[in-house]
Amino acid sequence: MPKRGIAQIFISIDGKTVLSEARKIKTKLITEIDNQNLSDQIKVFETGSISSINQGVIVGVYPTGEMYRNMTEQDIEEFIEERFIKGRPYKKLLISEKLQSEMDLVDIDLRETQYFGRIVLSNCGRINPEDIEEYIGVNGYEALGIALKEKTPEEVIKIVKDSGLQGRGGAGFPTGLKWSFAAQEKESPKYVICNADEGEPGTFKDRLIMEGDPHKILEGMAICAYAIGANIGYIYIRGEYQLSIQRLQKAIKDAEKLGFLGQNIFDTDFDFEVKIKIGAGSYICGEETALLNSMEGFRGEPRLKPPFPAKLGFLSKPTNVNNVETLANIAPIILNGAEWFKKFGTESSPGTKVYTILGHVKRPGLIEVPMGFTLREIIYNYAGGMSSGEFKMAQIGGTAGDILSIELLDVSLDYLSLQMEGHNLGSGAILVMNEKVSVVDFLKCCMKFFIHESCGRCSVCRIGAKQLYESFSRLEKKEAYFDELKNIEELAEGLKLTAFCPLGQSIASPVLSALKYFRAELEEGIDPKKVHEPVTRETNDKMLNFS
Repeated sequence: MPKRGIAQIFISIDGKTVLSEARKIKTKLITEIDNQNLSDQIKVFETGSISSINQGVIVGVYPTGEMYRNMTEQDIEEFIEERFIKGRPYKKLLISEKLQSEMDLVDIDLRETQYFGRIVLSNCGRINPEDIEEYIGVNGYEALGIALKEKTPEEVIKIVKDSGLQGRGGAGFPTGLKWSFAAQEKESPKYVICNADEGEPGTFKDRLIMEGDPHKILEGMAICAYAIGANIGYIYIRGEYQLSIQRLQKAIKDAEKLGFLGQNIFDTDFDFEVKIKIGAGSYICGEETALLNSMEGFRGEPRLKPPFPAKLGFLSKPTNVNNVETLANIAPIILNGAEWFKKFGTESSPGTKVYTILGHVKRPGLIEVPMGFTLREIIYNYAGGMSSGEFKMAQIGGTAGDILSIELLDVSLDYLSLQMEGHNLGSGAILVMNEKVSVVDFLKCCMKFFIHESCGRCSVCRIGAKQLYESFSRLEKKEAYFDELKNIEELAEGLKLTAFCPLGQSIASPVLSALKYFRAELEEGIDPKKVHEPVTRETNDKMLNFS
């Protein structure tokens, strides 16, 4: 591990800052520090995303914790002089957020900061994700050692079950229960798959987790493999995530070199290898069975369930598929125990949730908060409030998520509370919109996305999304039929009940929630005098002749 020095400068390296020449800025920082003869006192390190986005290259300073945004090569000389020679903050680029400090996250209430209750993102902004020794220095791979040396597979599954961890990919299915299904299967080999195909618009949490702490994913996969009796793991990741792929590849290589992956891990008879499968960016491949088809070289289309992947998965063998965020919770749970995990969140939804916040907020970015925080707290305490206008609505869970109105600002964001309101938490994207956003225009954009991304397997989804798009187009022009909303509602309910896969069914979510809270606005696009023309073979020139 490199020498730390008196002060450390952490530079955020992720997919976006790389494009902003973050590595050139890092080189310039090191050069200027050398020029000032400060190299023994100040060290420069790479780290993952430090939560803020659209603020250029972010630089943080330890141990004081201040952060600077939009750093450029031209700022470096003045920054070093002001901050480290004169000893005062560089106010030109200083932002209000602070880097994570060393503290007990359970005993100190930091609800006003973005670092309260970090579990998944605990190392992001603290360590160099490309240095395995730094991960080991923060108890990395210790949980794997505990599982292999001190626990049976059944005990590991029980700990995960007792923790109450639910899948963080959107469905919220109990993780320990899911593992137990694969564990009880006798077929072999078994597989562990990390679903890193993050295709939901507005969702980039998994990318930043992988970029900021790749070893935590590998450790979670290895623990899962031991628990269910698997020896092979795959990370299915979208091809656009180049930096994530590079860091995962390096993490796998380094873990193999030190014996955390490979043969006889921790001098036991447990073997586990991890491979990376790069996807082609298909939205539907976020659905676990479509992902499996893609991995096997087939078109990315969902399979009929049952049988579920735990019984008949990859290559027709028992397979456990978990989301990136879900797996990132595993090592901390094994290391600290189920009761520790349940101190965070609510009784019905323990733990934390990682959210990506976008839209009309002052501080868009990535946060991790305990389950049960309200939308109001997230927008005004973490995202800095509205950047313009007044709050009108927020879509949670990406394009396939529900639209929440102002009356739900104070509803607890956890699985049970939202289900009681008729909604789902989804993947963790929160898109905040002000009063200038048209509900009709927004829904039209959502339907356009679904038309493009439908795999086409079932006509309900393939045709239904197009019909909904046409309906919202008529509403936008104020040329909708007198019964347009009734037809939209019936079609959305039909999608919800009959679409082949969960992604097709979720098309109904934004539509039905918008009808629930914004019906009056939607009605403004109706022409009460417009009725449907009777359709006959003679009058409809679009009628196809199938005879």
